[in-house]
Amino acid sequence: MKAVIVRQKEGKPFLEWGDVEDVTYGADEVLLEIRASAVNRADLSQARGNYPPPAGVTEILGLEASGVVSAVGSQVMDWQPGDRVCCLLSGGGYAERVAVPAGMLMRLPDDWSFEQGAAIPEVWLTAFVNLFQEGNLQEDETVLIHAGGSGVGTAAIQLARVAGATALITAGTEEKLETGRGLGASLGVNYKDEDFSARVMAFTSGAGVDLILDPVGSDNFLRDIEILREHGRLVIIGLLSGGQAQINLGHVLSKSLRIIGSRLRTRPVTEKIAITTAFVERFWPLFKAGILKPVIDRVFTMPNANEAHNYVLQNRNIGKVILTRSVDLGQE
Repeated sequence: MKAVIVRQKEGKPFLEWGDVEDVTYGADEVLLEIRASAVNRADLSQARGNYPPPAGVTEILGLEASGVVSAVGSQVMDWQPGDRVCCLLSGGGYAERVAVPAGMLMRLPDDWSFEQGAAIPEVWLTAFVNLFQEGNLQEDETVLIHAGGSGVGTAAIQLARVAGATALITAGTEEKLETGRGLGASLGVNYKDEDFSARVMAFTSGAGVDLILDPVGSDNFLRDIEILREHGRLVIIGLLSGGQAQINLGHVLSKSLRIIGSRLRTRPVTEKIAITTAFVERFWPLFKAGILKPVIDRVFTMPNANEAHNYVLQNRNIGKVILTRSVDLGQE
């Protein structure tokens, strides 16, 4: 089969569409004919050698996919060839085919494209697990979402909105802030021009926020701690600015704060299936009704994955950047 292969060119990763060994599938898995995948920051890190896949996982990039089930294992009862699905992956999405545990599959609505399906699994499940399972977000609480124009950010805004919470965001351009406000954010702060902590405290009349979702890391850490209210939760899901920070433990103790580090890719398959099931039960009807919608910025073909990676690396995207097998396949 064909897949995106990571090469080295002038000391930098270069992505090529080439031949690799075909995949096999187990008794409790399906073989998925991939129609679309999507670019995530983890893919950029892996391509640069900074985020190796978990033990036993393919080195092919891609943490999510949509497509058509082409074969099912002997123990699979709920799926059959021809089903249109999307799913979270530990790797392997930038390819023609991938083997997927059957419990990870989510059925695409009939009127959805494969591009829409590929825009869901990684960022929406990340937003879901960290807002509600790790962060315990409740109705009428306030959550600050950093990188509000990202795939996770645009998903988290919408999930917080339908859960009855107030979403505040930071982003680096006015266009991203406008998009976030359009999705339901009550406050948008350009972190390049303003001190987000001062704006958040002013907006909340000095009370602070209940929850913060932060993929940035060290640059935000001290201010995050300062603006959390009593019993507040900080969920760290990335370290884009680095992983080193000093902390005044007095703030943590005096306000009974919780600091949570959270990853999705390395969780056991059983845990990922449980997360997927809970997400589908609570929110999939809202996708079918059009209340929740994935935000797609641009679509590239897989042979042009290198261009797609450069686009995301430049932080130009609002929402998801999609990779399709081809333009025609992506529209099936």
